[in-house]
Amino acid sequence: MTSLLIVGHGTRDEAGAEQFRAFVRRVGERAQTRADASADAVAGGFIELSPPPLRDAVAQLVSQGRRDVVAVPLILLAAGHAKGDIPAALARERARHPGLRTRYARPLGVHPEIIGLLRKRLAASAQPRPDAVLLVGRGTTDPDANADLHRAARLLWETTRETGVEFVEPAFVSLAHPSVGEGLKRLARLGARRVTVLPYFLFAGVLPDRIVAHSERAAEQLGLEVTVGRLLGDSALADGDVLTDLVLDRYAEAVAGPVSVNCDACVYRIAMPGFEDRVGAVQRPHDHPDDPAGHHHAHAHDHGSAHAHIHAHQHPGEQLHEADHRPQVTQDPHSPVVRHTGPASVR
Repeated sequence: MTSLLIVGHGTRDEAGAEQFRAFVRRVGERAQTRADASADAVAGGFIELSPPPLRDAVAQLVSQGRRDVVAVPLILLAAGHAKGDIPAALARERARHPGLRTRYARPLGVHPEIIGLLRKRLAASAQPRPDAVLLVGRGTTDPDANADLHRAARLLWETTRETGVEFVEPAFVSLAHPSVGEGLKRLARLGARRVTVLPYFLFAGVLPDRIVAHSERAAEQLGLEVTVGRLLGDSALADGDVLTDLVLDRYAEAVAGPVSVNCDACVYRIAMPGFEDRVGAVQRPHDHPDDPAGHHHAHAHDHGSAHAHIHAHQHPGEQLHEADHRPQVTQDPHSPVVRHTGPASVR
């Protein structure tokens, strides 16, 4: 039998961390009723910031005699966390537990079920008949992931325009343009007056809170009626098993055979104009406060010089209310390096 490991990024918001932990428990319960996606055990952990660390989740499975694990990244837009940080963290766990087999499933991505949840959040919004929707994602320096949010926005518009929504525009709360304020300004210029802002986030956290703050500020400045919708993973809403089933679908897909993803625009493989230096960049796992590892096992998408992944939650041009998070990384010269040589992202 194969176990399911759900991998989250982590948050400084305890409510968001608990929502993730509760979700892992729900997936475990749902797995008992899915004959097509049965797992002998379900565990979940974070790569940084929140307990439990991925190390503890894997150790829990190993202590139960589980040696075959499928990891599902609980991530909507596949940027550096999905492409580098999580595979690197899995490589570190394989080194810690010789004989452990890990397979890597696809992130949740821009899935029809996710678009369906966005439609439900729009319908449940306090804004009765919005002219427009601003779909707000995290934002990243990965152009491929940012483009996925644009795709989600288009799909949402294609499936809601009959309700009177004239525009669905994408925006980002960190790192990428347009910002929340810039997105609302564009909608105002297009003639929108009533806007529903939909966060493209699963659980509570610093960035979803920032979406609300930035939306309120821009609405006042622009004279718009703006309502911020509920999060995709909001357990208070009657969504049934949409998200739990999607995770189990990703798990079953990886169990059935090798999983291939579209790498045509992946900056770690393809020399995208302006991002050529990222091709073959080595990826390393984040430091977790509860996993003070003495070294890091590198993960490379092809080959190239060492590259320390650094990320911050600041949007260019907007005030940052907390310090940049810049993990300090070192590399053990004897650590295994995992290299991608083809289009599949699965070990």
